[in-house]
Amino acid sequence: MRGGSAVGGVDEAGRGCLLGPLVVAGVTASRRGVAELKELGVKDSKKLTPGRREELYPEILKAAEKVRWASVTPGEIDEVVTHGKRLRKLNYLEAVYFAKVIDQLGAKKVTVDASDVIPSRFGRDVSSNLSAKCRVVALHKADRDFAVVSAASIVAKVERDRQVELLRRAHGDFGSGYPSDPLTRSFFAEWLKRGDPLPGFVRKSWKTWSRFGRGALGASASG
Repeated sequence: MRGGSAVGGVDEAGRGCLLGPLVVAGVTASRRGVAELKELGVKDSKKLTPGRREELYPEILKAAEKVRWASVTPGEIDEVVTHGKRLRKLNYLEAVYFAKVIDQLGAKKVTVDASDVIPSRFGRDVSSNLSAKCRVVALHKADRDFAVVSAASIVAKVERDRQVELLRRAHGDFGSGYPSDPLTRSFFAEWLKRGDPLPGFVRKSWKTWSRFGRGALGASASG
């Protein structure tokens, strides 16, 4: 099966991180390709080591019909978090990018991992931003239950990890970039202590920064 007869899956990586892009990725595969993905052992990217994700990535490219991805910059995220109207914030921005990726996949049906607490609303937002006709099924835990979504999850995570690694090489080791990471906390606490403005690669709209500024993040994290 080729093109529109393939089924698709879309997921994202990096939603909760303090820095770097949020990456949305999509994968389409024929019935045989889906079987190959299952044989490879694809699963939710968070349940795989970075090394295993890198190993699976080229195998996913071989099994898939199409693989597409797009990055959402920290600036775009800050804009909607700060100025977006109700129901037009980060979830909606993700839906817009999910739609962009789906339009490139050319599948008639795509299953997406819903970031909204109401999956059907997320599905409607994705569908309303599509340029091409496609049936969108939005579900929680889709990256666990559907091989094409698992594969998309891995692609998104690998692409984001690669971009974050470039940031580490340029700016120093800030750890994972997630607020729960002690190395991330200490790196940016020192950054702010020097009085330096937040760099362009971080998401300035995250409330965590106000806790950094008060020097209380370490205490709040431990208590």
